Amino acid sequence: MKKKNKDNKNNLPHQEFIFRKKNYMVMFIGLAIIALGFILMSGGGSDNPNVFNPEIFNFRRIRLAPTLILIGFAIEVYAILLNPYKKK
Repeated sequence: MKKKNKDNKNNLPHQEFIFRKKNYMVMFIGLAIIALGFILMSGGGSDNPNVFNPEIFNFRRIRLAPTLILIGFAIEVYAILLNPYKKK
């Protein structure tokens, strides 16, 4: 008969999160920038489908919002690759 190890509850291996607090904070910043980009991209439609609204081609929707979204994705990649255990 085997003896049970009483040190560990239910004999489960110790589990840790893959990322640390620093990684999650950088991920949150990246998600906020992506959300801001999508918010800036929204709107500009017309109530009447027969009327063209040139507001959809302004700088904010064509240049700024997609750039913010790409920067947000780059920050997300950086947050995943960031090593929180690295000493300075």
